[in-house]
Amino acid sequence: MITVIVFSCAALSCSSIAKVADVGAQIAGAAGVVDQNVANAISTSSKAIGTAAEEINPEQEYYIGRAVAANILTTYKLWNDNRALVAYMNNICASITINSPRPDVFNGYHVAILDSDEINAFATSGGHILITRGLINAAKSEDALAGVIAHEVAHIQLQHSIKAIKNSRITQAVLVTGTSAAGTAIKMDVNQLTDVFNESVGEIVQTLVNNGYSKTQEYDADSTALSLMAGAGYNPQGLIDMLKELKTLQGKTSGGFNKTHPTPEQRIANAEKAVGKYKSFDSSSRQARFAAVAR
Repeated sequence: MITVIVFSCAALSCSSIAKVADVGAQIAGAAGVVDQNVANAISTSSKAIGTAAEEINPEQEYYIGRAVAANILTTYKLWNDNRALVAYMNNICASITINSPRPDVFNGYHVAILDSDEINAFATSGGHILITRGLINAAKSEDALAGVIAHEVAHIQLQHSIKAIKNSRITQAVLVTGTSAAGTAIKMDVNQLTDVFNESVGEIVQTLVNNGYSKTQEYDADSTALSLMAGAGYNPQGLIDMLKELKTLQGKTSGGFNKTHPTPEQRIANAEKAVGKYKSFDSSSRQARFAAVAR
């Protein structure tokens, strides 16, 4: 008979549990108390729990974010018909990030355009900012477009996607622990168990993209965007102008920001509480270059 002991991560750190479980499984396997395949499966699962408890470093952030971006690009196609517009948006992004609290990420910030009339945007922890043609077309000025980019940069700098993944990784590792013991009993090999784990990670990514962030995170991203815009010399009012434009389009579009964000009215009310803290800059000098590339 195999006795399974369950520890609470609140009583003992998950990394400590992982070490104890790993060593115990290998000793039990060597002594013949359990089948070596079972011992290996338990060891693999316990290491996964240990990894889940560790802080995610910038390099890991990048590779997780790259996987999220790859997932998005299975639904949306990149649009490169206007290379000048792509370069223009990346220049706006560089202006926003260069003096920000986190001016660089592991592989830099990169803005790309998605070939869709849907009004939407995505940001991954890897520094990928993906904005639909529909959302770009809704912008009436460079400062409004900067508001969109600053909002997505804020999600990255506040590590919203990573926080969501951190919360799920321990749960998934525990699920693999249960699957490992059951899987060995029905002759599943380690590769198959790895596939199960990878599928679970895929479900996390899918949930993150489809459900969107919490209202609190969206409000925090808007508030941070105002600060980022002011620090770059953009008029923070541009973000509110963009939200007002989204409000007018709300009943004319489906999906996109309607599905994953608080209502524009709610976001406007939240942003207006903070915008007064920042100096208002004249944006008229930027209108000519915006008009030259944005249409």
